[in-house]
Amino acid sequence: LSSNIVASKTFKTEETLTNALTARQWILSHSGTKQSLKTHFLAITGNRGRALDFGVASENIFNVSDWVGGRFSITSAIGLSVMIAIGYRRFIEFLNGFHVMDNHFRYTPLEKNIPVILALLGIWYINFFAASSHAVIPYDHYMREFPAFLQQLDMESNGKSVNRSGHPVEVQTAPIIWGQPGTNGQHAFFQLFHQGTRFIPCDFIGFCESLNEMGDHHVKLMANFFAQTEALAFGKTEEELVRKGESEKLIPHKRCQGNRPSNTILARRLTPFVLGKIIAMYEHKIFSQGIIWDIFSFDQWGVELGKNLARRITRELDKSHDKPLTHDSSTNHLIQIFKRALNRED
Repeated sequence: LSSNIVASKTFKTEETLTNALTARQWILSHSGTKQSLKTHFLAITGNRGRALDFGVASENIFNVSDWVGGRFSITSAIGLSVMIAIGYRRFIEFLNGFHVMDNHFRYTPLEKNIPVILALLGIWYINFFAASSHAVIPYDHYMREFPAFLQQLDMESNGKSVNRSGHPVEVQTAPIIWGQPGTNGQHAFFQLFHQGTRFIPCDFIGFCESLNEMGDHHVKLMANFFAQTEALAFGKTEEELVRKGESEKLIPHKRCQGNRPSNTILARRLTPFVLGKIIAMYEHKIFSQGIIWDIFSFDQWGVELGKNLARRITRELDKSHDKPLTHDSSTNHLIQIFKRALNRED
């Protein structure tokens, strides 16, 4: 039997429920009985009542406690789909990685505490050097989605402009997180790092051993890994170019200023254990920055605003909706264009 896992802390998230309801309707149309839902659905939620109303069997509901933040929840029951994907033993390794980093963060003195040091470096660059973004560059194809994962973890957590007392913050908070894997980035945006006018700190994540050994591919990959961080740090001076006999006209174009900041995170091998440590490291870094900035890292009222407006607009996009639109003129006009297209009027 196949099962659908509905992971929603509130069991109200519209995108999640839209997909779940589509799957529910498909099963009902093929089985013809609501009883079949109990053998085809699991729910991971803090809203047990709504999961039961949906048709999930009581024994198939896994609880998510209220204090578990959604984007910090992979080690809770929310991680069930990950465990299914990689297997129980590997998932326990993954959790052990989190545990090791949790203990490091909790017990290590601040001057040697990796998440705290990363947090302070980030604040130093953001608040004292006006760095508006931070690039994350994993030199491993298996981590190609990691920068996107960190975007939510960081920007949804610390993208706040009001402190815990309800007053405006007086400094910049979360940076814009972006990036992509290894050498792809070198041929896309590294030129901006080396000679652009913007100040962009970077995290480089690499591994000594490849998961897929093939000739000298990994050696060449890591050669680029080390070369890029060296080039960012030291650049190429005018004196060096003169010594090498470079054309006077080209010297201004070839000179690289250097002194561009980067962090190098180097592990032996990408394993579930190591990945757990890396994710926990970033979680604690982000938490530490939230404490220093005195902001709430675990709410997202801006996201809620968008969700509430979307629910309202969804009703207004229905063909039967004939009441006047009460948004701003631009939004009203766009909705009208869309409705005309739906009704094939245009």
